[in-house]
Amino acid sequence: MAKRVLVVEDNELNLRLFCDLLRAHDYETEGLRDGREALDRARAFMPHLIVMDIQMPHVTGLELTEAIRADETLRTIPIMAVTAYAGKADEDRIRAAGADAYVSKPISLMRFIETVEGLANRPPTPA
Repeated sequence: MAKRVLVVEDNELNLRLFCDLLRAHDYETEGLRDGREALDRARAFMPHLIVMDIQMPHVTGLELTEAIRADETLRTIPIMAVTAYAGKADEDRIRAAGADAYVSKPISLMRFIETVEGLANRPPTPA
């Protein structure tokens, strides 16, 4: 059974790239361009991993990460932040919000897939 990955990314080209890359590596994907739909879609899709853009309109990836960590149903799902923010303080802030991993843009495709595989295949953490 393919692992499920929810990709939350407002940039259409990045969303398509991430989803295509994940499908090429045998992941089942669902992509969202509007972060306001992320919690409902995550509850319906129950992914093994969430790939989260940080800088989005309407709701930020940091806010969504915090909301996921506060949600009883979703809190144990690993979150991989993907962002153009590349400073150490940015990474600290993203991890403090609850992200399990951090990949800066422009992404290395190999690093992206290695990080996805490490998170999607790890045993679930207790709630």
